[in-house]
Amino acid sequence: MTDPQEVLRLDAVTFRRNGRQILHGIDLTVRAGEHWALLGPNGAGKTTIVGFCAAQTHPTSGTVDVLGKRLGRVDTAELRKHIGHVNPRHRLQTSLTVTEVVLTGVTGTIDLPMRWSPSDDQRARAAALVADVGMTARADSDWHTLSQGERGRALIARALIGDPELLLLDEPTTGLDVAAREQLLETVDSLAVSAPEVASVLVTHHLEELPESTSHAVVIRDGSVVAAGTAADTVTSEVITAAFAHPIGVDYADGRWSARAVRVR
Repeated sequence: MTDPQEVLRLDAVTFRRNGRQILHGIDLTVRAGEHWALLGPNGAGKTTIVGFCAAQTHPTSGTVDVLGKRLGRVDTAELRKHIGHVNPRHRLQTSLTVTEVVLTGVTGTIDLPMRWSPSDDQRARAAALVADVGMTARADSDWHTLSQGERGRALIARALIGDPELLLLDEPTTGLDVAAREQLLETVDSLAVSAPEVASVLVTHHLEELPESTSHAVVIRDGSVVAAGTAADTVTSEVITAAFAHPIGVDYADGRWSARAVRVR
């Protein structure tokens, strides 16, 4: 029986594409209020796993339960309304303001649907979230005039407007300079206080991009789990070295991780 606190569960999940097996028996359980990091080198299978978490992809074998609903037995379009997804590669074609982009989180669309108009409550909620991510001064700015960091913060507000139970952050600091990265990570950390029941999964291959609120981690390599559990037990030199097939020293200080290659003498 599914634990009522379980937000996401993958059991023995495999995935094949074009005759090639990409995932090999992935197990993962995420509970309410936990903040997971999904770590691994390029090509490890992180994007494929996020596809399951976002109810966008079905496994070849094994089971995926998202918010208590099993993929293959549920209307995924409806399920996705309860999942917040932050993707820095957000493909917006039309000219929308920051507020309008946030409001697309209500409809779960890229653009605002024709003949749809937000309610006063939805507009108020959007304004509050824009303020929460520090974007009030840019609320009426066109999306195409924003920096990558500003877009990232706006997308977090968009993901939260539907009051999701699960928040997915797919390499949210891609393309950001150091200052913009830190501002975005501060925004992510604030969610642990403002929305304590929301579970999150953040995908990255850079340990420096992990927010302080990271509580758990799953590390993968070549489609298999190397280690999973609390961040303290999982984000270690031994595990990261095994995952990246290179001697890596991992440090933890002041709530943040860093990594550097270990010189072999």
